[in-house]
Amino acid sequence: MDGSKGKKCLEALCPFFLNLLKIFKTEVMTVHIQAVRFDADTKLIQYVEEKVKKLQSFHDRIVKVDVFLKLDNVVHTIKDKIAEIKIQIPRQQVFVKQSSKSFEQSFDDALNAAINQLKRKKEKLAVS
Repeated sequence: MDGSKGKKCLEALCPFFLNLLKIFKTEVMTVHIQAVRFDADTKLIQYVEEKVKKLQSFHDRIVKVDVFLKLDNVVHTIKDKIAEIKIQIPRQQVFVKQSSKSFEQSFDDALNAAINQLKRKKEKLAVS
């Protein structure tokens, strides 16, 4: 087999293998959790990490998830707990914000809202 014939064969197979790589390429989802104006205990961090892992079952191309846990009205006696979730998908972003009297409840509400947005975006992609 001469060199030019082998080169042509490789050039013909290259697009095939590139498409195959795109199909089987798995994105690694990175998760960042940030507590603003307080120190989060390990139980809360573990709770958030476990719940965030479930997001991949709703959308397989999630690249990054940022979770912000914040205290509101720190000066007053009543402190609302705010959870913000920002999800990065190639060429898209989902952002939700919820507040309640506990971080777990705020996070659960925000996560449910994010899941609903992910489902709608995925359905919209399937239709078009």
